Amino acid sequence: MEIFASIIENFKHEPLFMWSILITSLVGLAISAERLLYVQQASSLDKDDFMNRVNQQILRGNLPAAIQVCMQLENPLTNIVKAGLVAVANNKSAEEVQTAMDAVALREIPKIEKRTSLLALMSNLATLIGLLGTIAGLIGAFKAAAGASPEQKAVMLSNSISLAMNCTAFGLFVAIPLLAIYGYIQTRATETVDDIHEVAVQTLNFIISNRDKFKG
Repeated sequence: MEIFASIIENFKHEPLFMWSILITSLVGLAISAERLLYVQQASSLDKDDFMNRVNQQILRGNLPAAIQVCMQLENPLTNIVKAGLVAVANNKSAEEVQTAMDAVALREIPKIEKRTSLLALMSNLATLIGLLGTIAGLIGAFKAAAGASPEQKAVMLSNSISLAMNCTAFGLFVAIPLLAIYGYIQTRATETVDDIHEVAVQTLNFIISNRDKFKG
């Protein structure tokens, strides 16, 4: 497309701004790939199947087997449930069991959410750098045209403005996909955290209500 050819051409005229946007896009893509992989792994657990397997072992009074189910499925949610089961195995009180699960949750949940906000930052940076490049290009164009003849002025301004607008176009080409990826990851992360809170409360209540089965 002509616009892409024009954007590539603008690397010769506005290298500082164009390369800054490109670097921003590469950083954003690297963060996106890492976050997508982590959130996908964190949200891939079938929580209903997992809870059924754990609850079956709890009803049998078999804490080691319940803990083993958690260890087989490395996941933020399973780590939190495992912490509660281990606390029960160590004869901790209900408050201590909850504290153990909360402590692991405070460690695991930030891992799901961290760096996601950087995608929104990269998107905004790409847009703002593009606008700054366009403004800088326009200022240079009007300065250059100031000493030109009336016949040349119109041509110089139109060419310079066209090139300057490529900075904004390139910034938006980078910003829009990054913003879309940010929205998707943020949504998945929020859903995963909500599932963790829901299952953690259910597990804690189930453990406490069936604690008599572990005696002896």
